[in-house]
Amino acid sequence: MPFVELQSNLPASSFSEDFLKKLCTFAADVLGKPLDRMHLIVKPGLPMMMAGTCTPCVVLSISAIGVTDTADKNKEHSAKLFEFLTKELALTEDRITLQFHSLQPHQVGKAGTVMSFL
Repeated sequence: MPFVELQSNLPASSFSEDFLKKLCTFAADVLGKPLDRMHLIVKPGLPMMMAGTCTPCVVLSISAIGVTDTADKNKEHSAKLFEFLTKELALTEDRITLQFHSLQPHQVGKAGTVMSFL
């Protein structure tokens, strides 16, 4: 049950429903998770500074169970996600930062319980 959160100083108009669908589908594919388990939040228009400048930028955070728990996995995820984001948002790699968070099943609640019991 991955959680993907994109924060950006780009305007909301940069993130159409089509973009959200593409990003969610792409992230599901990269992580090897079913689309119906994905959660995506996009927070546009934020006051942000990266590397000392307010030039358009993105921070993408991915929290998931079992697929973000090693450097090798995250290196592979990172390469694919950077390619997608640079192409779709016309940003250079130096204006994108990714964060990976490994979740344990007991840290995710669903259906009145936690994933450990589902």
